[in-house]
Amino acid sequence: MRSSLIEYLKPVTEEEARILSGDGRIQRELYTTGPEFTVDSEKMMEKGRLIDIRKHTRFIAFPEHKHNYIEIMYMCLGSTVHVINGATKVVLGEGDLLFLNQFSSHEILPAKEDDIGINFVVLPEFFDEVLPMLNQENALSSFLISTLKRNTDTAGYLHYHVADVLPIQNLVENLVWSLLNRQSNYRQINQTTMGLLFMQLVNETDRIESGNPEQYSDVFIMQVLKYVEENYKTASLGEIALRMNQSDSNMSKIVKNLTGRTFKELLQDKRMRQAEHLLKDTRLPITDIIYQVGYDNTSYFHRIFRELHGMSPKKYRDTLAYGK
Repeated sequence: MRSSLIEYLKPVTEEEARILSGDGRIQRELYTTGPEFTVDSEKMMEKGRLIDIRKHTRFIAFPEHKHNYIEIMYMCLGSTVHVINGATKVVLGEGDLLFLNQFSSHEILPAKEDDIGINFVVLPEFFDEVLPMLNQENALSSFLISTLKRNTDTAGYLHYHVADVLPIQNLVENLVWSLLNRQSNYRQINQTTMGLLFMQLVNETDRIESGNPEQYSDVFIMQVLKYVEENYKTASLGEIALRMNQSDSNMSKIVKNLTGRTFKELLQDKRMRQAEHLLKDTRLPITDIIYQVGYDNTSYFHRIFRELHGMSPKKYRDTLAYGK
């Protein structure tokens, strides 16, 4: 992160000054109104906003708590140590991103003066507005967002080691700048920037640290979905099983258990969505589209497409053209 933003974030806040003066506790009333320590979005952000930003409080341990929002923590400088769900220790290094859903418990060990972290406070409905901006043919984006929004007992966090991924660092910095310097069209800028950030993150599933079995399952299926997204034309169960060091039969069971769908169904869904895109946005001949999405049997493609849409690919394209 550029030095000007670091210098802006580095000064001691009023809360930190009180802690340094000898008050060795977190003032819960700054964060919550309830008996349980659930950090309240209404305390963290202005009314009507869906996303805001707050510098992490240094010089003191932040006790175990939950959030009623999705938290994204970014380390601008230094590092912080987090304990998630009472058991999993995560060391967030400079340039790392940590996504926490509103059902995870979270404790943070004391940060020093040069450990500067930023908390993005994000209401779940913010992602409802971001998701339509993402590539509609990308199931991985949807899965990533659903991981952040769903209630689970042990998962609900994603730790990305992306310090050396320049596009991600630039997008995070842009988002920080936008939230600190509110422009007249800040909501659209923030949504667009977050959408671009997620587009980059779906390419970095190998940089997610998995600390427990549930988290490993999420990372595993993300890698499967990424494989389908990138190789749908030639993808096969045998190839992904070999890549993931699994037998074909075990791979098939894992995919079914984790997604509720077979590998064949995931692949067919991707191919059909890609075919829909090509029918809608290009003038390629239908026979070329069939080949481009991975089918060599035109009769089979036409039968599957008709089962899905209740019409032929030609009529589908004509209907879209008529509606414009």
